[in-house]
Amino acid sequence: MTRAYLAFTEKGLALAQKLAGALPGTVDRCGHGGPGLADWAAEQFAHADALIFVGAVGIAVRAIAPHCRNKAVDPAVVVLDECGHFAVPILSGHLGGANDLARALAAVCGAVPVITTATDANGVFAVDAWARHQNCAVLEPERIKLVSGKLLAGQPVYYRADFPVTGTVPAGLFPADPPEKADFALTLCPTGQALHLVPRIGVLGIGCKRGTSADTLEAAFAAFCTRHSLAAQAVTAAASIDLKQNEPGLLAFCQARGWPVRFYSAAQLRSAPGQFTPSPFVQSVTGVDNVCERAAVLDADGSLFYPKFACSGVTLALACRPFAPDWRW
Repeated sequence: MTRAYLAFTEKGLALAQKLAGALPGTVDRCGHGGPGLADWAAEQFAHADALIFVGAVGIAVRAIAPHCRNKAVDPAVVVLDECGHFAVPILSGHLGGANDLARALAAVCGAVPVITTATDANGVFAVDAWARHQNCAVLEPERIKLVSGKLLAGQPVYYRADFPVTGTVPAGLFPADPPEKADFALTLCPTGQALHLVPRIGVLGIGCKRGTSADTLEAAFAAFCTRHSLAAQAVTAAASIDLKQNEPGLLAFCQARGWPVRFYSAAQLRSAPGQFTPSPFVQSVTGVDNVCERAAVLDADGSLFYPKFACSGVTLALACRPFAPDWRW
């Protein structure tokens, strides 16, 4: 988490520096040669994961108001008074982690964390907070309130999990039977009207012809997702053979998606464990019988989830990193 602290007085600055000593981040003082409030808020809202104001809540609210969009993308915002008495999360309490951050900041300076989200206040399961701790993307944040509303009203909430979840199931949650009855689902392949939580565990293995464009790769990836009903948000990285490390289209495609891409030698790919779809042609060109499946598995250090898919001279495969969701977050 990238954090940015802003103080307004000498006393506030001292507290901000103390907090940053325990929870690192940039520290600024508004005015006195430092940034202006509006400029600082605009810059940090766009680039930081968390904004920490040491000052009045009203100042923070006015500063962030022009930039607030929705809970799926807004950063965490926490305010502490300059005496360090209270730590108040005011934006993105669950998905952005502001509630957890407020508790951590409070522990540093002895403040009282002032948590106002209804699920926390009532001690019931918070599906969005749980999703964040399981490293999941929330596909339909507008549906969070449907799940939380049922729990707060004492109604049962039904879930579907395509992965085994360890720990005791929280009160009020029950396995969906049939699966279509689920209020929320932990899955890579969303269907129906549930709130879908997608684990960010996928590595996309890529093979392509020389000169393949980014647009061609994007179209192939869209077809791959459609074929498997895969949520694109599950993919967090890409991998291929080192022969492709200077392919402009491949690099541009991964950059546009925000994925790091790693390249492996033929010898490294041959060492990947498992059974893979062999191709004599690929063997003759690259020195290894399969690129996309082997690269995905090797980079994920996990298992092959979807095998080789060919489209327009592109081959794609998905492997998943080890994933162990736990109700005891």
